[in-house]
Amino acid sequence: MGSASGCIANIGPQERRKRLAFGIAALSVSVMIAAFCTVAGVRPVWRLPLFLPLFAGALGFFQARDKT
Repeated sequence: MGSASGCIANIGPQERRKRLAFGIAALSVSVMIAAFCTVAGVRPVWRLPLFLPLFAGALGFFQARDKT
């Protein structure tokens, strides 16, 4: 059992930047699509697939932040 400060990053700075860029892009596209669907009056059930890019964007962001 180690402390969080003793963790060793398993990806380099370049890979962290790539994952962060992917996360930001996926989250941005998801927000734009959600905004369009809201303005266009799309039924909420058709917005459920937005979970996938939102999840992928969050994964990219958190992987970059946690260096994993």
